[in-house]
Amino acid sequence: MQQQYQETPTLLEGPFDASADAQALRKAMKGFGTDETAIISVLSKRTGNQRLQIAQAFKSGFGKDLVKDLKSELGGRLEEVVVALMTPRYEFLAKKLKKAMSGIGTKEKTLVDVLCTATNTEIREINATYHRLFNRSLESDIQGDTSGHFCRLLVSVNTGARDESPTADPGMASQDAQALLQAGEKKMGTDESTFNMILARRSFAQLRLTLHEYERLSGHSLEKAIQSEFSGDIETGLLAVVKSARNRAAYFAERLHDSLAGMGTKDDDLIFIVVTRAEIDMENVKQEYNKMYHKSVAQAISGDTSGDYKKILLGLCGM
Repeated sequence: MQQQYQETPTLLEGPFDASADAQALRKAMKGFGTDETAIISVLSKRTGNQRLQIAQAFKSGFGKDLVKDLKSELGGRLEEVVVALMTPRYEFLAKKLKKAMSGIGTKEKTLVDVLCTATNTEIREINATYHRLFNRSLESDIQGDTSGHFCRLLVSVNTGARDESPTADPGMASQDAQALLQAGEKKMGTDESTFNMILARRSFAQLRLTLHEYERLSGHSLEKAIQSEFSGDIETGLLAVVKSARNRAAYFAERLHDSLAGMGTKDDDLIFIVVTRAEIDMENVKQEYNKMYHKSVAQAISGDTSGDYKKILLGLCGM
């Protein structure tokens, strides 16, 4: 059975001098032309908390707003990455969700990437930040923008009520695996509510044991069963929960690969994954990517991006 790993980020809190970094950024943007390399070398090696301290030092030292200055000096995808880096984590996620539900059509994959992979603490922080920024509830916006079983799954995971016990109960895993089997493959039609209840409420440790038990009972993975029993957004959402429970880094390695595969790069997805995982488990994502695709994340990013955009992404991946 797949064990959960020790999460290892590429960006770590270490000794740094916010005033010196603010000076370096000021120098990079002063006068004629911009020294993008200097900006990248500072911002891609600092954590979110350190970047906020640099912004404060910049304001107190020069009486200017660092983010405004960066936006006026930079452009294109590099600017997008830098603005994402300078946005506090939960603010970035809340804005990402809001954007996914604004305008024509909903970017369901974004909702899945943020909500179906999150811990209770992350869910609570995202909801509080969403309400503070937009003065409305995330749940009501989800209900207004999605429907059916997919809506119910997102509302369930968005309650942040997943059991957080670190130990798994073999008896419960056996019962749940049996219930999932009866609700899906053994039933005419599919009982979606059973899948929703188990996958949205059990701890990730418990789900890992249930996945193992399901394979023992059925002879194949729960992912395979979901792919044959469901389709569309609900399939995507359930698979994200299962894959995250099994190995969250492998899920994001797959999403990183998706963002670089095929014609054109899905830059929004690529930036989202690199920026959000850099401080959580990017080292694990890199290892899983190597195992799954027999090439490094550095090779994949280098083959699909160029210039300063490539440079900052590689920097965030610890290269």
